[in-house]
Amino acid sequence: MALHPVVEEVTKRVRNRSRESRAAYLALVERSRAEGTARGRVSCSNLAHAYAAEAPPDKLVLREARAPNLGIVTAYNDMLSAHQPFARFPELIKQAARAAGATAQVAGGVPAMCDGVTQGRPGMELSLFSRDVIAMGTAVALTHSVFDATLCLGVCDKIVPGLVIGALHFGHLPAIFVPAGPMPSGVANDEKNRVRQLYAEGKADRAALLEVESRSYHAPGTCTFYGTANSNQFLMEVMGLHLPGAAFVPPNTALRDALTRAAARRAVAISAQGGEYTPIAQVVDERAVVNAIVGLLATGGSTNHTIHLVAMAQAAGIRIDWDDFDRLSSAVPLLARIYPNGSADVNHFQAAGGTGFVIRELIGAGLLHEDARTVAGGSLSAYAQEPFLEGEEVRWRPVPAASADTAVLRPASDPFQADGGLRLLTGNLGRAVIKVSAVKPANRIVEAPAIVFADQNEVLARFDKGELRQDFVAVVRFQGPRANGMPELHKLTPALGVLQDAGFKVALVTDGRMSGASARCPPRSTSRPNASAGGPSAACATAT
Repeated sequence: MALHPVVEEVTKRVRNRSRESRAAYLALVERSRAEGTARGRVSCSNLAHAYAAEAPPDKLVLREARAPNLGIVTAYNDMLSAHQPFARFPELIKQAARAAGATAQVAGGVPAMCDGVTQGRPGMELSLFSRDVIAMGTAVALTHSVFDATLCLGVCDKIVPGLVIGALHFGHLPAIFVPAGPMPSGVANDEKNRVRQLYAEGKADRAALLEVESRSYHAPGTCTFYGTANSNQFLMEVMGLHLPGAAFVPPNTALRDALTRAAARRAVAISAQGGEYTPIAQVVDERAVVNAIVGLLATGGSTNHTIHLVAMAQAAGIRIDWDDFDRLSSAVPLLARIYPNGSADVNHFQAAGGTGFVIRELIGAGLLHEDARTVAGGSLSAYAQEPFLEGEEVRWRPVPAASADTAVLRPASDPFQADGGLRLLTGNLGRAVIKVSAVKPANRIVEAPAIVFADQNEVLARFDKGELRQDFVAVVRFQGPRANGMPELHKLTPALGVLQDAGFKVALVTDGRMSGASARCPPRSTSRPNASAGGPSAACATAT
């Protein structure tokens, strides 16, 4: 299938814009690669330190410095449900590496905060900053220079982008991303939001709210709505950094364990000693970055990736901007309806056909670079497959020809809408992005007076006093990175939803973030320039 002209146009523009920075990055990677196997370069004292605590059989392999040694960078903690399953993964990886004649070590851990726990709290102001801490932590772990490939264990919001950025700093090393999978479906999202709004109105007590929240977030695994965490997982698939179909297999299952072991074996195979050398610098190129944007648009993914993908690409010397997202959005159809773009969750999406179905449809429509390199080898067509167990080993087969549920997943020939639902907004308040696919058509146009707020708590205080029962546009300023770390403003969603249900037209304008994970009103978010950087919203002082 010929490449779609818009995809071809954007890719060419990205290549031209990135020519110098990409060449400089690849030159650094080549210098590192040319130095050869890391353990062969370190001193005897350094090497002794590196394997002092290992089991005797592993010590022998590490001492010879001929077989690959896999460095595991893990974001494990057992407070974050999506990362709790990672507790078991290092041992699975080590066993698989030994069986392949290699070794594996936990190179380091990185912080993994939960946006769900910190929403509306001061800790949320550290959330975006944590991405760069994670990137640095990944680089610190790999700086020990005794690893031949990397396995990155992470799922959630800032964690996967940070791991990607850190791994790209060691672009001569192969890197495979290993997910944990989603928790089982809990209470329906519509029911959860109904109780949240009742609580905001004072019609439900804290016990009722806690009960419904606990039935929604109730087990190990990723939260099942299609927010930034699950958008991360789809992007790792379409960028070729997962094993095919790994994203949404549940944790603590035989198939998940088999995929984890297979990731270790594949990391051995694509190391410099393994015969299929595939460094991450060659996987994350202009084609992979454009594929990521296309995949995000086709599934209605999180607008947080209008920030994260820019940073991830930059780490590989590739320069993209919001104009690229906007241009691609005009050509990429919306193929999935997953909450908040619909009522289904990622388990329903997986059952309907999952990542492999979407990738196959996009390749068939000429919307993806099929020839992009991947950690699986071959072309991106390998990702139009689903994993299954044959005995204790994982195998792959083509995804079904038809969607199992066209209310959740549709072919490119019959999409939910003709465009990706992400738009670039420009005007006298600067530039911003909006995810219209998560907003009902009746709520997409709001013409009303602006009411200016200093923060989200002021919005809620006035809501509680009954002062916002009118059509209005909430302008929430000084929520950018310089002001307070650019937190998500999901705390506003129940109150604004109550006002919408009461018949009022409401919208949000902010230099903070509202990723679309729960936005019902149209959010003009991540406005640039920020108020703290002299952006136009800083001058807003009264209703206009």
